[in-house]
Amino acid sequence: MASLLEPRTVARAFRVVALAEAVSWGLLLAGMFVKWVLRTSELGVQIAGPIHGGVFVVYVVLAVVAWRVLRWDIRTGLLALVASVPPFATVWFERRAVRAGRLPVGRPVATP
Repeated sequence: MASLLEPRTVARAFRVVALAEAVSWGLLLAGMFVKWVLRTSELGVQIAGPIHGGVFVVYVVLAVVAWRVLRWDIRTGLLALVASVPPFATVWFERRAVRAGRLPVGRPVATP
């Protein structure tokens, strides 16, 4: 069984939660559109708001764990945290980190 703090496990979890955070942003924005533009219901915000809040917290925690386990430099770690604020920026960061070799995909992680 793989350790929960194994680099590949952390990287995989981070990638999944980065996508989930972006999806939850989309749901929340759709709910806000219905509430404020269409003025028909607050139900979308009441459901999507807590979901987004929970996924946001998990993303931030995983970003800090990934920072440590994957040995990110300070710039990468702070960028991961800042990416949690604007809508859909977590997906941008995840793709950037994969391209830069900071977030391994399907290969062992070299630890210095």
